[in-house]
Amino acid sequence: MRGLGIDAVEVGRFRSLLERRPRLRERLFTPAELASLASRVDQAPSLAARFAVREATMKALGVGLGAFDFHDVEVESTEGGEPRLVVRGRAAELAREAGVHDWKVSITHTDQIAMAIVAAL
Repeated sequence: MRGLGIDAVEVGRFRSLLERRPRLRERLFTPAELASLASRVDQAPSLAARFAVREATMKALGVGLGAFDFHDVEVESTEGGEPRLVVRGRAAELAREAGVHDWKVSITHTDQIAMAIVAAL
């Protein structure tokens, strides 16, 4: 294992942030992520979890906020519903430099908290 990152996001605070800054959704999340959640009545828990994935990925790579664009990390779902991490751009470059060749990601959320763990392998 090359790195491990974990992050937690308070869903209520994240929801308030999205309400205050509506364009933030497009800044933080890819069009595919937003489309995959479009049918959900309350997107805030899932979006908070995906934001936690970005923070956990930075921690797994040992870099800080701003080291890569938020769109460089995307959460996809496999056919079975398992989350899969897609890393591109500057994040992929940092991963190659660190010898990372694979990722494992786990996300969870309740109405109050969203969490993500990312392993860089």
